[in-house]
Amino acid sequence: MRLTILGGGGFRVPLVHGALLADRGEGRVTQVVLHDLDAGRLSAVARVLAEQAAGIPDAPQVTATTDLDEALRGADFVFSAIRVGGLEGRAEDERVALAEGVLGQETVGAGGIAYGLRTVPVADDIARRVARLAPDAWVINFTNPAGLVTEAMSRHLGDRVIGICDSPVGLGRRIARVLGAAPQDAWIDYVGLNHLGWVRGLRIGGRDELPRLLVDPALIGSFEEGRLFGTEWIQSLGAVPNEYLHYYYFNREAVRAYQEAAKTRGAFLRDQQATFYEEMSNPRDPSASALLAWERTRAEREATYMAENREAAGAGEREADDLSGGYEKVALALMRAIARDERTTLILNVRNRGTLSALDEDAVIEVPCLVDANGAHPVAVDPLPGHGTGLVCAVKAVEREVLSAAESGSRTTAVKAFALHPLVDSVNVARRLVEGYTQVHPGLAYLK
Repeated sequence: MRLTILGGGGFRVPLVHGALLADRGEGRVTQVVLHDLDAGRLSAVARVLAEQAAGIPDAPQVTATTDLDEALRGADFVFSAIRVGGLEGRAEDERVALAEGVLGQETVGAGGIAYGLRTVPVADDIARRVARLAPDAWVINFTNPAGLVTEAMSRHLGDRVIGICDSPVGLGRRIARVLGAAPQDAWIDYVGLNHLGWVRGLRIGGRDELPRLLVDPALIGSFEEGRLFGTEWIQSLGAVPNEYLHYYYFNREAVRAYQEAAKTRGAFLRDQQATFYEEMSNPRDPSASALLAWERTRAEREATYMAENREAAGAGEREADDLSGGYEKVALALMRAIARDERTTLILNVRNRGTLSALDEDAVIEVPCLVDANGAHPVAVDPLPGHGTGLVCAVKAVEREVLSAAESGSRTTAVKAFALHPLVDSVNVARRLVEGYTQVHPGLAYLK
């Protein structure tokens, strides 16, 4: 089986490769094609992968190319993890938004809209090429903003594009662990959009164990989201929010923490990863291990994830079990289920298909899905409460304006996308955001 990884020079590609190396089952991936526009980054990642595979019999053959069409031909699966504008673009997204006093995070609020406006035209082109060059391939999308980009690609690929995220998996794992249950035995009642969802139940053997957590302040305070949101707020909601909802529920505190930070998250990752790639291209010690250098850099990256939010909430450091990643396991489970018809349940980003009555059929949502050889099928879920429905519908409306602006090139529509977002508090701020972003991002020159 042939897997093409778009964004193959990306820092987290070794996580995917590591999961593939551990898969010894029939029908596993035997060929990996890395595609990236940056040949130097491709070379650096290829060095890490070679060390990962050392001594492992029948490791997948890895090749690299900067030619997109070459990478796509013959693919059975396409894993998309591109970053349009690179980490410099992410840092600019944060800087421009924070200067206006609004959130610049890469998937939420103004930063997410800016990133989406840059990314959708590129993702749209990729989807068209996949449809032409590899029409039988399944696309697994991890490119952020994941729900928005998955919806853009679905307009050309239908249900053959599926979005993944590790946030719901990690949240479900933490809740199960607190309740003394094995995560693999739990059914997680999770619903929403990407980076905007809630765990409303966790069933073990048909019994919902979440109410036991909700009445126990000690249990709530024993895991990351409990400390992040606080016992009182979680009990008020009657559900456990995805960590990204901290940006909505505690927006002022989050923005202030980001403004006061020595570096924004994007600037920190930009500088950190630049050091890693520079070390790979100009090693002081050619015999030094690329894999060890990558592992050191990744450990620091994971430990500092959402550090500003945790500091603002007094949530403390991340637990060791939460530093091991997770999206690569979701990707592998998804590929195995489709390629081998190994039926499983995963929380994925898929077209609504009537699952949430407040949204239309083609709206991409994030819910539990039954996965088999025919793809991912959303499971029926109970309606969201009014506050959840309102937030989901508002953010989905913003995503639709982003898609419309990307298709039409309308600057006016782009302003509307910013202005309608719940975390942008003024039309005039929206206008200044569009002006600021078009000045720093060449990829937004299409907005007229």
